[in-house]
Amino acid sequence: MKRWINSRPDGDNATGNSDDENRSAIIRAGILIGLLFAAYFLLRPVRETMGVAGGVNNLQWLFSATFAATLVALPLFGWLASRVPRRSIMPWVFGMSALHLAGFAAGLALCANPVWVGRLFFVWLSVFNLLAVSLAWSVLTDVFPSAIAARIFMSMTTYASMGGLTGLALGIFLVDGIGHVGLLILAALLLLASAHQAIYLHRWRRMQDGTHSQNAHGASEENIRGCRQSETVDLELADFSDRPLGGSPFAGASAVFRSPYLRGIAFFVLLLASSNTFLYFEQMRLVAEYFPDPVRQTQVFALLDILVQTATVAIHLFFAHHFSERIGIVGLLAITPLAVAIGFLLLALAPFFTVFVVVSVLRRVGEHTLVRPGRELLYTGVPNQDKYKAKSFIDTVVHRSGDALAGWARTWLDQAAAQPILFGGGLALAWAISGYWLGKRRL
Repeated sequence: MKRWINSRPDGDNATGNSDDENRSAIIRAGILIGLLFAAYFLLRPVRETMGVAGGVNNLQWLFSATFAATLVALPLFGWLASRVPRRSIMPWVFGMSALHLAGFAAGLALCANPVWVGRLFFVWLSVFNLLAVSLAWSVLTDVFPSAIAARIFMSMTTYASMGGLTGLALGIFLVDGIGHVGLLILAALLLLASAHQAIYLHRWRRMQDGTHSQNAHGASEENIRGCRQSETVDLELADFSDRPLGGSPFAGASAVFRSPYLRGIAFFVLLLASSNTFLYFEQMRLVAEYFPDPVRQTQVFALLDILVQTATVAIHLFFAHHFSERIGIVGLLAITPLAVAIGFLLLALAPFFTVFVVVSVLRRVGEHTLVRPGRELLYTGVPNQDKYKAKSFIDTVVHRSGDALAGWARTWLDQAAAQPILFGGGLALAWAISGYWLGKRRL
């Protein structure tokens, strides 16, 4: 059993090395996240435009189709994770996704009126987005022990935002020259490059395990006693990443239903998705009303993304580190949903596009800078199988079920001439309470 030495006030971290000695792995982790988000943000504005083109009143059907596709995709992911080594899961998933993108590119190039290709792409990207991001974070929580993860996960969202900005810039400048087909091929290449970083990180982790094995006999009793019991989940045999996780493809779902802690995370994500879907429907309604031209719609979606990613990078560079230390994990999980609840109230009082832009940007920036790192820290102390299977179940099936349920709820409330915005605010308030409970449980 290879032990990770816990972080200490002098700056040593859980690998027994300084952060400088681990800088290469930390940078590679950031590149992994950055490349993934660059690929996604190449494609996101196009997906949003396709959603509007299909009719704002039909969005609930696309959300339901996305949920159904997620129910198909997750057992396939669970089957793969049960049979290939952990270090190979991300290369397999991203490699197959690159092939899917090549298929969509061919469909767009060969079909004269690719309406259904666009609809299928909307559903596929919505499923892929959650699964890929969840998998990437699973790799990081697997490779880095809790002591390092608590310090670097905030910076990982900076890499994500920088990657998102890069993807948006590439899309804006290249779409005229290479078209949507070229963007899909470029995104596929970025995914393959991201998967290569995961291979490096697992190799680095095995090398660290080998180093600790050689040094184990020289460790003093005092140092061994100094290891916190909470880190025992991070203790692994050096060859664990070479073994499949095993178990059933449905093990993630059963783990969530068995564990009160994982059920709490699932409830948090369900409320997150539901409240965000209410805001998403409002975005589509307002964009369709204010900007009827599809080209202008794509530009508006891209501009919103640029605002979000730029603000996220700025906050991380100047404020996030010290702020996150002060508020702790409770603040990471509860502040943003509380702000979203207030934002829903403002939208109910002043349902204008400019008000929506402020609320939407604040929500997404808060989710990137606070909620996402807090969510991922919740998984640093769970067994490896839960880091991949239970986490993927929560981040995909639970999340998309929240989307689908909220989509139909929003439709029914619109038909009943009710106030869906206020209902969304209630969901956001419940989301904040759930985040507070989870943060207290994690402490």
